[in-house]
Amino acid sequence: MTLDAEDTKIITLARSARARNGAAEGAAVRDETGRTYVATEVSLPSLQLSAVQLAVAMAVTGGAEAIEAAALVTDADDPGDRDLAAIEDLGHAILYVAGPDGELKGRYV
Repeated sequence: MTLDAEDTKIITLARSARARNGAAEGAAVRDETGRTYVATEVSLPSLQLSAVQLAVAMAVTGGAEAIEAAALVTDADDPGDRDLAAIEDLGHAILYVAGPDGELKGRYV
C-alpha cells in the first residue's frame, strides 16, 4: 500500500512521539484544515486515555470539526474499539496502524 506524503508524515510524527516519551503507543491526527495533533497514551490512576483518544481530544479542543486521517504506532496488531470510535466521532477518517519501525500493519475506515 502506497501512502501519500501527508499520511507518511502523520505516521512519522506518531513514531517520534512514541520514541521521545518511551511510550507504548503514539498517535497523530490531521484535521480538516491540515493541522496535526500528536499524542502518546496517558496512564494515571485517575485517567486512562489511548494515544488516539488523546490526539482526537486535542484536535477537538483546537477547534477541529473533522479528522481527515489518523495514525497509530503500536506493537499491537489492531487498534482498540475505543480508538476506532474516537475517529468515527469526527467523520469517517482513515486510521493507519503501523509498527514501531513504521511498517504499515493495516488501514481502517
